[in-house]
Amino acid sequence: MAPPARSPRAPGRRPVPVVRTLLAAAVGLVMLLPLYWMVLTAFSPLTDLYSTGPHWWPSAPTLHNFRTVLALPTGTWLMNSVVVTLCVVALTVTVNLLAGYAFAKTRFRGRSTLFLVLVGTMTVPLQVLMVPQFKMVGGLGLFGTFWAVILPASSATFGIFLSRQFMLAIPDEVIEAARCDGAGQFRTFVSVVLPLSKPLIAVLSLLTFLNQWNDFAWPLTVLKDHDLYTLSVGLLFLQGQYTSDYGAIMALALISVLPMVVIFLCFQRYFVQGFARSGIK
Repeated sequence: MAPPARSPRAPGRRPVPVVRTLLAAAVGLVMLLPLYWMVLTAFSPLTDLYSTGPHWWPSAPTLHNFRTVLALPTGTWLMNSVVVTLCVVALTVTVNLLAGYAFAKTRFRGRSTLFLVLVGTMTVPLQVLMVPQFKMVGGLGLFGTFWAVILPASSATFGIFLSRQFMLAIPDEVIEAARCDGAGQFRTFVSVVLPLSKPLIAVLSLLTFLNQWNDFAWPLTVLKDHDLYTLSVGLLFLQGQYTSDYGAIMALALISVLPMVVIFLCFQRYFVQGFARSGIK
């Protein structure tokens, strides 16, 4: 008796290895565990937080921690974070795109040396840069204002590097065709380069948003008025000298994480495309 014939496999499709799928699912669960623990703590009563043994579900789910957070000026801090972050994203993306275009598609003396020096600054720890930034902000008289947070963060070396790598993949023939039609540098950048750089803009916007939204040390250093605090700095009000309200801290942390999750889900497709086309994986 002849063995049954195998069903023909669709061309170009390979079966997904089961072991690889299970391993990816296990790694995903492990990475989601801190987020689940934050949500669990935010909805748990105080007795669960100080009891022994792990709890995978609150014994009596409560909104007490959120009421504690809402008693603080959380709405003001949230609005401050939105204003500061949007301003930083707009300035940073603009500066990074212009600098990346200059390094990728224009010719000037010392371009390669200047770019190497710029990339070398990525190895300098941010804590070292805080001292000269502090003196510059003080010299400009910006202490205690949002500009003290926005201006030092308006350019990122990694963003310039990423923009240059992405724009190198744009064919020079497209740029030359625009210039043959009479377009100058700025018109070529706006009408030709920007429409081709949508994935890059999405990546820069998302990375800058995440970095600035979570920034804690620099806003705490230059902002003195509590009404100007951002949401990350506002977490300090829930940390006492001897004890801390961990349930309220996790509730405020959950509120601060939600905008980042929503933005990442909206820009996820462009985020992957931007990194893939820039050659950075």
